[in-house]
Amino acid sequence: MAFWKPLAGLVLALAAGLAIAADYPAPKEADWIARDFRFANGEVIADMRIHYTTIGDPSGEPVLVLHGTSGSGASMLNPQFAGELFGAGQPLDAKRYFIILPDAIGHGKSAKPSDGQRAKFPRYNYDDMVAAQHRLVTEGLGIKRLRLVIGNSMGGMHTWLWGVKYPDSMDALVPMACQPTEMAGRNWMTRRMLVDSIRNDPDYNGGNYTTQPKAVRYANVFFGITTIGGTLAYQKQAPTREAADKLVEQRMNAPFTADANDFLYQWDSSRDYNASPGLERIRAPLLAINAADDERNPPELGIMERELKRVKDGRLFLIAASDETRGHGTTGMARFWKTQLQEFMQASERR
Repeated sequence: MAFWKPLAGLVLALAAGLAIAADYPAPKEADWIARDFRFANGEVIADMRIHYTTIGDPSGEPVLVLHGTSGSGASMLNPQFAGELFGAGQPLDAKRYFIILPDAIGHGKSAKPSDGQRAKFPRYNYDDMVAAQHRLVTEGLGIKRLRLVIGNSMGGMHTWLWGVKYPDSMDALVPMACQPTEMAGRNWMTRRMLVDSIRNDPDYNGGNYTTQPKAVRYANVFFGITTIGGTLAYQKQAPTREAADKLVEQRMNAPFTADANDFLYQWDSSRDYNASPGLERIRAPLLAINAADDERNPPELGIMERELKRVKDGRLFLIAASDETRGHGTTGMARFWKTQLQEFMQASERR
């Protein structure tokens, strides 16, 4: 999702106010403990905490909303996303739907390296994160079938995996700002450089640092400018060198409190993602939403069109680029696609 996300504390502080402004019920937070959680690499955490936020009554039609890398469920409670979707008469009206926003493993208030294990925390991947989400939904919340799974960026890739791994668990799928194929090209090369720049900082010290390595802030800003924001939007914001320098300085001076181990694990977790081999297993109608100016998933590669041919009921909505879109961050602004989502929900029956 949007790389320049608001600070988690600020989001939580504003959540109740946003709920009133958007006319949806106040969010509720909780923890659920997954007992004896086994990771894909064989490691086990006896009691793994999964934090989540819900909106609406549990008797409503359940909708699972999945966040992007370095975000959290609470980070999606902003006017551009929740304010366009969860209010009365909106596509995911919380008076009708029960909205579930989990914090993925390693993110938000769920179990993560900075809890104490640091670099000894299991090296999780996207399969682990989706398995934890599934256990939360089925064991923790007692939900057998979801009306919708929708996710943005990393959450979009998780949505593809949900369709492949649990094809009978939902009525509809909406993966956004992503592709179902493995990490490759610029998307993976920039992620690897992000991770390596932190690991190679002498202050990182194998994850046993006493102060946060300086490389984390620089890597965060550089990666963000390179892979999110939109070419036309950046040119509009920074049409001169002076304006561009000012934008860089603003981002370098912005509050940044990420823990280096958490941050490294979050971006490294995409290393072996690949939903492509199982696309024929997807049974639910699927609406993929991407942006034409997405730096990480450029449409000119033709990957999405090729892969969607293997999905029984799959379609693509591509948001046209403009100086109002934000590249990879475009789908974080629901105004660009909420009409298509509403039409899709009406067309996909609840089973």
